[in-house]
Amino acid sequence: MRITLVTPLFDEQAVYLVLDDLGKRGRVWRETDAARASERAIIDNILNGHYERPLRVVAFEADDGWVRDVTRDIAAKLLDAGSQGRALGDRAWEFIERVISGAATGNESAVAGAK
Repeated sequence: MRITLVTPLFDEQAVYLVLDDLGKRGRVWRETDAARASERAIIDNILNGHYERPLRVVAFEADDGWVRDVTRDIAAKLLDAGSQGRALGDRAWEFIERVISGAATGNESAVAGAK
């Protein structure tokens, strides 16, 4: 039996964070409002160009004790959004291309021509 003295802030919802490459300023895990740390919000943020150069997306559930790299899942969902008529900006395409090419960490250049 697990006993906790702290009330959960989330209703057992996974939290999503984005590793963003800010160029000369370095790479950062983007700070986000608790209500905007969902998969849907991260996808919307990438679609709307809210990140400089998103490199990786991780999801975690502290109460259940797991963490996953969901970068490929997010890239696939971005492609789905594009096929359903959502506009994919240059940053979203760059992210998708980098993930598809296997360069999700951002150390390699994006593959051209996948648009």
